[in-house]
Amino acid sequence: METYADKAVLEGKKRPLVVDLDGTLIASDLLIETAFSELGQRPHSLVEILAALKRGKAAVKHRLCEPIDFDPSTLPYDPEVLALIQQAKAEGRQVYLASASHEKLVGRIADHLGAFDGWFATNATANLAGEKKAKKLVEVFGEKSFDYVGNDAADLPVWQKAAKAFAIRAPAGVRKKLVGRDGEIEHLPHTRPTWRTWARMLRVHQYAKNALIFVPLLTSHLLTAGAIAHALMAFVAFSLCASSVYILNDLVDLQDDRRHRTKCNRPLACGAIPLMHGLIAIPLLFLSAIALASAVSLSFLGVLLGYFALTTAYSFALKRMMIVDVITLAGLYSARVFGGAVATSVVISEWLLAFCMMIFMSLALIKRYVELAGRRDANLPDPTSRDYKNSDLDIVAALAAGAGFNAVTIFTLYISSDAVNQLYTRPQILWLVGPLLMYWIARILMLASRRLVDDDPVVFAIKDKVSLGIVGLTALFIVAAI
Repeated sequence: METYADKAVLEGKKRPLVVDLDGTLIASDLLIETAFSELGQRPHSLVEILAALKRGKAAVKHRLCEPIDFDPSTLPYDPEVLALIQQAKAEGRQVYLASASHEKLVGRIADHLGAFDGWFATNATANLAGEKKAKKLVEVFGEKSFDYVGNDAADLPVWQKAAKAFAIRAPAGVRKKLVGRDGEIEHLPHTRPTWRTWARMLRVHQYAKNALIFVPLLTSHLLTAGAIAHALMAFVAFSLCASSVYILNDLVDLQDDRRHRTKCNRPLACGAIPLMHGLIAIPLLFLSAIALASAVSLSFLGVLLGYFALTTAYSFALKRMMIVDVITLAGLYSARVFGGAVATSVVISEWLLAFCMMIFMSLALIKRYVELAGRRDANLPDPTSRDYKNSDLDIVAALAAGAGFNAVTIFTLYISSDAVNQLYTRPQILWLVGPLLMYWIARILMLASRRLVDDDPVVFAIKDKVSLGIVGLTALFIVAAI
């Protein structure tokens, strides 16, 4: 395998340090990254990737070797490994990068860091992993004539040939096998994910959005034990399903998230949780949601599957379509309300669905407004992952205001309709809710304009004391109207 490292002159040098890439130098996996980057940009390329897989792992990596958004400067480099490299350079030792990732990616990373004397990598025909990597390094450096830094079971054959083994983030089983090797072993310190890290990846704080499932119960005044139990099960099912899609979306958006001022801290983007762990969590969460939804009813299962299909379509395609993306987001919020109605066998009001679509359309547009405002303030170019331009900021704000006040109009028309008399004995009290809604919509738009709203306006509203106070007053007026 022809590599840059083959040309190095090794005679008379101190023992070189060889560093693995995926999971070692970077807290990530380039094969997973490039696969989801490709699928996110071109979902139809799945057929080509599967065809390449039949020819072997090297062929797959070669097919994925040129992601259009690959930026080595944003990768989550491990500070301990970087420090070890700098120490080796200070001691006058040569340092090499040896990776099973494709040579085009490895070369770009090596050029970016500028710390390596050479590199070894997979090419179109040979996958440089495990025994093949060990054989290659022995050919170049000699057995027990180099130190090696790795992280998982694939590195065990290489560690056996190395003079000193450095390990980082190695699983317990790998650590146990390392004990029996002939030679010095050093385990580099690293930060382990906690339950809080997992909660951030699962977006547990977003579960509050699924409280929309209880809206049909409240608006229909159906508060029986059975209905509440089904609503609670539906809430958990939606939460598990939503977490699976959040992780999927994070995998697709890794490069974009790393460039974002706040999303760069998401566990997968910053390397706090291995990508493979996130990948495994997706089917586990989804299947758990399916099992729970089936226990509620087959009709509710159908709603949940539709929600999953729409959110998946959003992650891979719809979020890149102007206006279609915000309509989809509004539909996903409304799907929670509809799912709650199906789970509790409540006939949902058309007034309620219309109100939900308008109010959530407004919030989705505010979300886009905040994103565009952040880019304009930072003098960043137009987003590449969204079909918007920074110059669209004013029209997006106007559309958000229009959708929000349309929701108020729908609410007032509902109060004026005959349908309200079937549920309320004093419906005139509901007119007091109208000004509250107008104030809340106008206020959140003003705060967004002042750059005081978080990336997600729904999450902002959940944390905002004024918003919570308005919800409390609204609930009080509704109870008084019954």
